[in-house]
Amino acid sequence: MNRVAGKVVLITGAARGQGRSHAVQLADEGADIIAIDMCEDIASNEYPLATEADLEETKNLVEKAGRRIVTAKVDVRDRAAMKAAVDSAVAELGKLDVVVANAGIAPLGPEVPVEGFVDAFDVDFVGVINTIHVAIPHLDEGASIIATGSVAGLVPQTGLNGQQALQGPGGDGYGLAKKMLWTYTNSLALTLGPKSIRVNAVHPTNCNTDMLQSPPMFRTFRPDLPNPTAEDAKVTFPFMQSMPTPWVEPSDVSHAVVFLASDESRFVTGQQLRIDAGAGLKLGV
Repeated sequence: MNRVAGKVVLITGAARGQGRSHAVQLADEGADIIAIDMCEDIASNEYPLATEADLEETKNLVEKAGRRIVTAKVDVRDRAAMKAAVDSAVAELGKLDVVVANAGIAPLGPEVPVEGFVDAFDVDFVGVINTIHVAIPHLDEGASIIATGSVAGLVPQTGLNGQQALQGPGGDGYGLAKKMLWTYTNSLALTLGPKSIRVNAVHPTNCNTDMLQSPPMFRTFRPDLPNPTAEDAKVTFPFMQSMPTPWVEPSDVSHAVVFLASDESRFVTGQQLRIDAGAGLKLGV
C-alpha cells in the first residue's frame, strides 16, 4: 500500500473516469494529488463532461484515503492558467514527482462541425503538451511522466472498420492527437533520459467511462441502428479486442499508471504500454 509513498502526482481530467481512478489508486498507495479538470462542457462534444461536483467527489475519495489533495478548475488548453494552477499547487504541496496527462474528449459523429477537430486535437494533444511542459521545471531525477493515448489512435482512421466518415471531424482530431502522442513521448523520453526522468504512454482500448458510454460512441459502433442504446453497442464493443470483453475498467489502466509512477519502473522509459485486451494485435499495431 506504499508503492508511491511520499510522491506528489499531478493528474488532469481527474474529476471522473480514468483520472479519478488514477487519483484514488495513487492515493491508496501513498501519494498526494494535484487534481485538475475543466468541469465544463465543450460545445462540439455531445456527451456531458465532468462537473465541479465530480471533482469534489474525487477530492473526498483522496482525503478518505488519508492523503492531501489540491484541486483546480482549469482548461488544459490554456497554458497560462495551467502554469498558474500547477505552480500554486506545487508550492502548497512542496514538490512534484509524477505527471499523468490524462484529460481527453472524443466528439464523434458526422454531424460534428469542423470545430470538433480543433477541440479534440487541442484537448487531446495540446492539453497534454501544456500539462507536461508547465510541469517539467518542477521535476527532478526519478520523476515520471505518463500520457494517456489510445489504441484507437494508433491505427489509420480507415483501419477502424472503415468508420472514418462515421467518426467525423472530431474523430479525425482525436485520432491525430493520439497518434502524435506516440512520437512525442518517445522524443521526450530521449530528451529527459539524461536527467533520469522517464516518459511513457498508456494506450487503453475501450474503457468503461462516460466517453465510451455515450450516444455518439453507441452510434459509431452500431451505425446500422438509428438510435442505438448501451445494450445495442455492448454487442459490438467486444469486436475491438481479441480477448472476450467489451471494455477494460478504469482501474485496469490505473494499475499500469501506479507501476509507471512508482520506483518499480525506474528504468522503464519510452514505452507505449497497451492496456487493450489484445486490441492492438487484432488491429495490427
